[in-house]
Amino acid sequence: MAHQFQKHYTREEARALLPQIRQWLDQLVLLRTDLEKNNRRVDGLMASGQDQGGDLVNRSIRLLSEMKTLFLEFQSREILIKELERGLIDFPAIIGGREVFLCWEKGDADIEFWHDIDSGYAGREPLES
Repeated sequence: MAHQFQKHYTREEARALLPQIRQWLDQLVLLRTDLEKNNRRVDGLMASGQDQGGDLVNRSIRLLSEMKTLFLEFQSREILIKELERGLIDFPAIIGGREVFLCWEKGDADIEFWHDIDSGYAGREPLES
């Protein structure tokens, strides 16, 4: 049976990445907050008919570029961000010969759950210790 993903993580491999993933997620949330604030300022200038403020526009582009770089860190490893705010992450894995996701949420101390590729978070099952 063909797999959707090239990379499959063991629990240990995924666990080893958690400190870095926490850091990337925190950075992404901060960058997105900055981008939203910056874009509101740009919108305010445009609404009042003022010059769009090259510095603000350049800042938006820089923030977007930084976000893209971080998203590529996940993409290059085939790690999926399901919900950025919650920090909900899926790692492709093989359990019992089937392709599944190891499931982790920011705030969880460890990777404790998995779910079928199609079932999502609602279908998650506890991993055996």
